[in-house]
Amino acid sequence: MTAAVIDSRREVLRRRIRLIVAGTIAYNAIEAVVAISAGAAASSAALIGFGLDSVVEVLSAAAVAWQFTRRDPERWEKPALRVIAVSFFLLAAYVAVTAVLALAGFARAEHSTVGLVLTAVSVVVMPLLSLAEYRTGRELGSATAVADSRQTLICAALSVVVLAGLALNSLLGWWWADSVAALVIVVFAVREGIEAWRGDSCATSVGMILEGDHDHDAHHDHEEAHR
Repeated sequence: MTAAVIDSRREVLRRRIRLIVAGTIAYNAIEAVVAISAGAAASSAALIGFGLDSVVEVLSAAAVAWQFTRRDPERWEKPALRVIAVSFFLLAAYVAVTAVLALAGFARAEHSTVGLVLTAVSVVVMPLLSLAEYRTGRELGSATAVADSRQTLICAALSVVVLAGLALNSLLGWWWADSVAALVIVVFAVREGIEAWRGDSCATSVGMILEGDHDHDAHHDHEEAHR
C-alpha cells in the first residue's frame, strides 16, 4: 500500500471521527434541553441530573475548544480542566441535595413520558456512536478517540440507570427509584470531576476535532518544506 493511499485513508478516518464527535455534542445539547425541561415538569431529580450532566459534557467540550483558540494551548490546559472539574462537582452537589430531599419526602417524582422516551432513545443512540468512534479510533490509532468512545459508552450506561429509575417509578410506583438513579449520577459526576482535576479527563471532543485539522495542516506543511 502506497504512502499516498495510507494518508488518504487516515484523512477519511479523521473526517469520520470529527463528524461522529460533532454529532455526539449536538445530541448532548438537545438531550440536555429536553431532559431538564421534562425533569422540572415531573419533579424528577434523575432527569434533571441527567440533563445537567449533558450540559457539563457540552461545556467541557467548549472549554477545550476555547483552550485550542489560545496561542499556547498547553498553558491553558490546567485552567480548562479545572473549569470542567468544578462544573462536575457543582452538578454532583446539586443533584445530591435534590435526591436527598426527595427521599426525605419533600418532593416525589411523577411519571414522565418524555423522560422515558428520551432515555430509551439514548440507550440506543449512545452505544452506536461509541462503537462507531471506537472502531474508527482503533483503525486510526488514536488513543484520544478510543478514550472518548469509552466516555460515550459510560453515558449510555448512565442512560440505562435513569431509564430504569423512571420506569420503576411509572410502572410500580417506586418513587424512591428516581432518587436512587439520581445518586448514581452523583457518583458518576464526582468521578468525572476528580479525573478532570487530575488531568485525566477524556472530555477532549472539540479539541480532538481541532487537533485533527492541525495535524493535517502540519503534515501538509512538512511535505511542502521537503519538496
